[in-house]
Amino acid sequence: MIIDLAKFSATERPVWQELEKFLDRIEDHPTGGLNLEQAKQLHYLYERTSADLAKLVTFSAEPELRRYLEALVARAYSEIHETRDRRQRFGAVAWFMRTLPQTFRRHVKAFYLALAAVLIGAAFGGFAVAFDPESKAAVMPEMFANHLGDPAERVRREEQSRNTPTTSQLTPFSTQLMANNIRAAINALAFGMTAGLGTLLVLFYNGVILGVISVDYVAAGQTKFLLAWLMPHGVIEIPAFIIAGQTGLVLANALIGWGSRERLAQRFRAVAPDLVTLIGGVALMLVWAGLIEAFLSQYHEPLIPYWSKIAFGTVELVLLVLFLSRAARKTELAKKGEA
Repeated sequence: MIIDLAKFSATERPVWQELEKFLDRIEDHPTGGLNLEQAKQLHYLYERTSADLAKLVTFSAEPELRRYLEALVARAYSEIHETRDRRQRFGAVAWFMRTLPQTFRRHVKAFYLALAAVLIGAAFGGFAVAFDPESKAAVMPEMFANHLGDPAERVRREEQSRNTPTTSQLTPFSTQLMANNIRAAINALAFGMTAGLGTLLVLFYNGVILGVISVDYVAAGQTKFLLAWLMPHGVIEIPAFIIAGQTGLVLANALIGWGSRERLAQRFRAVAPDLVTLIGGVALMLVWAGLIEAFLSQYHEPLIPYWSKIAFGTVELVLLVLFLSRAARKTELAKKGEA
């Protein structure tokens, strides 16, 4: 018996192409996994293509088509009988460009709650210093002692100073900033163990400090200095801290289990990868913010024009918003469509 190769190929090629596209999609997203219907479809396509290969080997001597089907069946066999845990395949670029923004958006409600806590704190601190300037001393921690005086006087000293810090001075300063900020972020996460109340208080208090400093400098007519000083590092550092608070609230929700019938251990196992992803992203953001704060934010006019620092901070903020809101969204929508 000899196969009518043209008719056989025309009839079965759509099946082969569908299997090839299926395998390409799996290989492009190795950590995505398959639902039951997708697994059944893959198995059906594999069996049918294997049967076609058997027919071709038995009744036809077409070498090119035979090699194509052999490679396709081998790929499908490898995917179906894969024994390694796909979750162990870690790619730093894929994690940063896809997993991190997708995880952030999956828990965006917790981010909004953390942001609200900071904004309420900022409003409280701003009103407090506007109505009672002496309240600064009671609110500001020791590390912000240089902000307790007149903002205009501090700006004058900074702008008139000709003592440019050296790299040997800035490197330990940058390292200290990173360590302090990462420690504060981990505290915001850890306080999620208090059902989120500790996390919200930490966010609120840091918002109070931000509001006090901002209103104090604006009232003294130093808005341009404030923006040029804060924006280069603050547009990354402040969102990073809020995301740390978001992580703490995600932990709190897993511990409390609102609307879930799963046991605590199950809820925690389900959310643990997201906690690691979010706090890992926070750490990267704070490292960047620490470098910028040490090597750019501390330089003022006339050494560096204020407009250039404000422009730099604006670009950073736009890129951060686009990254968190848009990165890997097509992949996300494709997965929902397949489901």
